[in-house]
Amino acid sequence: MTGRPRPARGTAPVLAVLAVLLVALAFAGPAYAEPDGYLALLKRAAPLVVLAIGQYFVVVSGGYDLSVGSLVTAGVVIAARLISGDDANTWWVIALLLAFGALVGLVNGLITTKLLVPSFIVTLGVLLVLDGAVFLWTGGAPRGALSPSFRAFGRGGFDVPVLGQVPWSVVVLLGVLAGAVLFMRGGTGRTLLAVGDNDTAVRLAGGRVDRLRVLAFVLSGLLAALAAVLLAGFAGVSAQVGAGLEFRAITAVVLGGVLLGGGRGSVVAAAAGALSLEALFSLLNLLGVAGALDSAVQGLILIAAVAYAARGTGPRRVLRPRETGTVIP
Repeated sequence: MTGRPRPARGTAPVLAVLAVLLVALAFAGPAYAEPDGYLALLKRAAPLVVLAIGQYFVVVSGGYDLSVGSLVTAGVVIAARLISGDDANTWWVIALLLAFGALVGLVNGLITTKLLVPSFIVTLGVLLVLDGAVFLWTGGAPRGALSPSFRAFGRGGFDVPVLGQVPWSVVVLLGVLAGAVLFMRGGTGRTLLAVGDNDTAVRLAGGRVDRLRVLAFVLSGLLAALAAVLLAGFAGVSAQVGAGLEFRAITAVVLGGVLLGGGRGSVVAAAAGALSLEALFSLLNLLGVAGALDSAVQGLILIAAVAYAARGTGPRRVLRPRETGTVIP
């Protein structure tokens, strides 16, 4: 907790991968010859990056959150039903979604810490509950409509000289990333990393381990709700809009060099991992590779990233690292 700050070891590799993918996109598609192409990529990637930042908080503290994909779907369905196309309902519905996401995260955190149920099982159970509730409520066909002002967060933007139209989702993403970096550089963020590294040592030092882990789940739920707002604006309403996003977010975090089991990782690298994943899928699409292979590619990336981490830390330290330094984001 008091070690000298040092950069996370997973940051440089994922940034290098991201740079290569961005250059490859410029050669593969004419749309990326202009800044507009990359801004469009950021707009598509923004929900996943926000989701990955939330997942990062849980993973570095030593847990997993598998409920975020279903939480995104629930958020989109709830928004469409309550807004019903009326702009007057936009802001209070957004506030309700954020509160709902934080509440789901709080439930995940309390069951994990107070009832001592592994986070994998808790969040898997919440995933199933949310999926069942959404299906029961909608019958598989969501009703209602999103208002134009609600969709502006995922689709709209503002004009900037040279760059063209900058999407609002990119502004939201940059704000979330900046906030996450500042949080992880503070005392609470550093202690959260220490909890994932050695929770016993933190507890003996007087740290409130359970509260920190609950906070990580609340942040994850809150950011999942925010991702639902961005994704609904971009992709529209669907009962399957969040399917598989939980695994994509975990893959992004691992690609960013964050150790499964906690204790080491950079929030910037986690965000870069999510952006790299989106850039890779865009590149495969431009090259004519079937979209059905996305899951296979994602699985290979997950295995390769964990194997790479195992080479540098040892197989056991991948799941439970023990390092004395403090990682800076």
